[in-house]
Amino acid sequence: MKITKQEVEHVAHLARLSLSADELEMMTGQLDIILSYVEKLEALDTSGIEPTTHAFSVSNAFRDDHVQKSLDRDEALKMGPKTNDESFIVPRVI
Repeated sequence: MKITKQEVEHVAHLARLSLSADELEMMTGQLDIILSYVEKLEALDTSGIEPTTHAFSVSNAFRDDHVQKSLDRDEALKMGPKTNDESFIVPRVI
């Protein structure tokens, strides 16, 4: 085994998790499988591969900014349910 029950208990304690004996046994087995898989990945030669942040090529869809006239305050206030001629009136949050 790559990980012991005591190590799983320690990590559970740090995460403020209370695990039953069955859960502890199950988590130890699952974490052992995960760590074994990571060990297999570490054995791969990745020296010629560039690091990436995404598995797929990701690009943002930006648009050009165009200056345009904004909505007049009085016109915007007309669309609100309650106003005080300066701003919208909303319920208190706190």
